[in-house]
Parts: sequence; structure tokens; C-alpha cells
Amino acid sequence: MQLYNKLSAEERAQIIDKNSQERITLSFYKYFNLGNPSLFRDHLFIIWSKIDVLGRIYIAKEGINAQLSVPKESLDRFKKSISEIVPLKNIRLNIALEHYSKSFLKLTIKIREKIVADGLDDLSFDVTKIGEHLDAQKFNQMLNHRNTVCIDMRNHYESEIGYFKGAIKPDVDTFRESLKTIDKELEKNGKEKNYLMYCTGGIRCEKASAYLKHKGIKNVFQLEGGIIEYARQVKEGELENNFLGKNFVFDKRMGERISDEIVSNCHQCGNPCDTHVNCANESCHLLFIQCNECKEKMNSCCSKECIDTIELSYDKQKSLRRGKRNSHKIFKKGRSNKLKFKIN
Repeated sequence: MQLYNKLSAEERAQIIDKNSQERITLSFYKYFNLGNPSLFRDHLFIIWSKIDVLGRIYIAKEGINAQLSVPKESLDRFKKSISEIVPLKNIRLNIALEHYSKSFLKLTIKIREKIVADGLDDLSFDVTKIGEHLDAQKFNQMLNHRNTVCIDMRNHYESEIGYFKGAIKPDVDTFRESLKTIDKELEKNGKEKNYLMYCTGGIRCEKASAYLKHKGIKNVFQLEGGIIEYARQVKEGELENNFLGKNFVFDKRMGERISDEIVSNCHQCGNPCDTHVNCANESCHLLFIQCNECKEKMNSCCSKECIDTIELSYDKQKSLRRGKRNSHKIFKKGRSNKLKFKIN
């Protein structure tokens, strides 16, 4: 029974290129009570490996959160596999506007304590008691209502390149910090406002809406399907687009353009730019915004120190990375005193 990836990321990329394989990038989530996450994880890995699903999936006792890609010719088989799992039947799939065949190069299904870490230790908090879901048209109406407080439930590096008009954009690194912003807004605006939330695909604002309901707020609303679904509905229905810039996505694309506006700047020269990159120095790997001119000038690095590092031998670079993990726990995304034009 195969419960691991037989091919490396590099080997998978070569196969995709060789076969000119067209893949569909999509995401979905669902909060539901899951008794045995390990058994569920193994089942998904077995059935999805057979149809060449690649992606990053998190499973917990509270449900599932998935970002993945599927060969175009296998999309119907994938949908059938979803429909045969009772808790996931009729689930909404957020299909990307732009597809990149190498968005994901491995199938990774991990078991987590929660599918969205919230830092809450309150047994009375029920994640299934949520606010009202709004489609794009109703979201636009609520967004323009004078009694509405709109909160972006994403992290600073996401909202920096794109956001809804008039939204509060918390300068946070984690979702749990965003919940603290909600508490501040409640204290500032009171409980009678319309609290409207959005995020990338809907999963974070769904938990946030449950948090507000838990706090006793009556008028709680969220964008159904997040920015991904909003963009699709706006395009298909020729609706007013109230989103400015790019939507940050968690795959190799790093961004999906929703409108023509560029609302952010290169972190190195300050010119308009909304292209996220990772520093070429693997012992740094900092996520930041870099224009093409700075990319060439800085050799795809975030600083002079990192340029010097990548000019060292491979063994020397490897020794510098020893004992380090490229994660937000060590390398804060978009947070560095080396970035002169980072707006904090």
C-alpha cells in the first residue's frame, strides 16, 4: 500500500514538462467532526495518488483544508472521489482563475491539531455556528453599507498586494493575531455593526465568523468562497469589482491578478510592484516583493549579505543552513530591516 510520494519534486516537474500536462489548480475546505484523522488521511492518499493529485492538505478533528492540483483529464474522477465521501459531498471547489501546471509537485497530507491555528482554548467555542455566507453581489452591497465594518482575515504579506476597498487590514503574521484585531474592533465599534469578513478561500473568515457569533454578535457575514470565488463570480456575472490588486495564493504562483491596480511596492527600490519572491539564499528564504530590475541587480536576493552567501560553494552554503528550518518561526515573511521600502 503506497502512502508516500515515489517521485521527487524535480522528477515530477520533469514529467509535467515532458508531457506538457495541463493541470487544474483548486482549493476547498470543510469544518466537520472527524473521529479518526489518521484513517481519513490514509484513505485520501490512496485514492488521490491513483489520479495524480498533487497538493498540500491539512486534516484535523475539526475538518479538512486543501490546496491542490489535478490533471485536467482527471478532474471528473477527482470530483467523483469527493462526492463519495459523505462529509465532503456537494462541497464547493474554488477553481483558480489562472492555472500553473507546477503549482504543486508533491501530494502532502498532514494531520494537524486544527486546520486553521487559532490559539483558542475554549471548549464552548463551536466552529460550526457561523455567520451568513454572501455571494459576490451581496458582498458588494454589504461592503458599501454605511453600518459595515469589513475586516481582512489574512496576514500582512497577503493584504499588502491586494484588498477590498475600505477594508481593515491587520498588520499580523498569524490568524490568531487577527482574532485579537476582531476584539479591538468590537471594543471600538460595538456589537450593532455589520461585521463583514473575507480571506483567500473562505476558511479563515468562516472560523472568524464563528468567533464573532461566540462573542454574541448578531450581524456577522462572510464572503462565500473567499476572494477566489468572488473573482470568478465578478468575471462571469460582469459585476462591479471592489477588489484592488492581486490575491496572494499558497502555491508556486504566489499571486493571482484580480484587478489591474498595483497597490504595493518593491521592497528594495520602492517602485510599484506586486510580485512576491523568496530570497535565493536558501539559508534566508525570506518572502518579499521584488521588481525585475532589483531581481537582476540583487541576483534574486534580499540583501548584499545574501548575495555574498550564494556566491559561496554549495558545501559552505549547506553548512550555514544546518539546523535551520525555513519557516515563519525563524524567517518572518516580509519582515526584515534589510527591506528599505517594506511598509509595516
